[in-house]
Amino acid sequence: MIYLRLFLNFLMIGALSFGGGYGMVSLVRERVLSNGWLTENEFLNFIAVSESTPGSLAVNMATFIGSTQGGILGSFVATLGVVLPSFLIILLIASALKNLMKYAPVNAFLSGVRPCVVAMILATALSMALSTLFGLTDLQAGFAPDLRSIAVFAMLGATHLICKIIRKTAPSPILMILFSAGLGILFW
Repeated sequence: MIYLRLFLNFLMIGALSFGGGYGMVSLVRERVLSNGWLTENEFLNFIAVSESTPGSLAVNMATFIGSTQGGILGSFVATLGVVLPSFLIILLIASALKNLMKYAPVNAFLSGVRPCVVAMILATALSMALSTLFGLTDLQAGFAPDLRSIAVFAMLGATHLICKIIRKTAPSPILMILFSAGLGILFW
């Protein structure tokens, strides 16, 4: 039954992911691709859409994937699955937060999890960059650079760098999304 599979897969994602939506991306990717719910290219497109829409990345992913697989009920059970662990954990932590932070094992646990979250985010970013810019989805795949994607990436990077140099601050994410959408319309 698709609803149970959606719920259990996203419950596992919600329970085993640390670091918010970005920390979940690699686990979501693995579960979605292994279940055949989306292709690699569809997943990459969805990440782009999910990043530019309001709301939590994890909730957006669960809702979208659930709706593609099981309609409205699918989106509900997938979203419930991904948020339920966080909700319960936050309730427990909120009730004992001050007491928990005093214990060295809790701080040690969090210190150990942080590098893992950073590694998962970097691995996902690298995987997405290699796939989007160079067409590398696995080690056996051929090298097929997408010059338009590389050009858009370079222009966005240059824009970011110029803003940092001239204005001493990063450009607005909203303006960068709109700029990249305009470049996408222009190049594609």
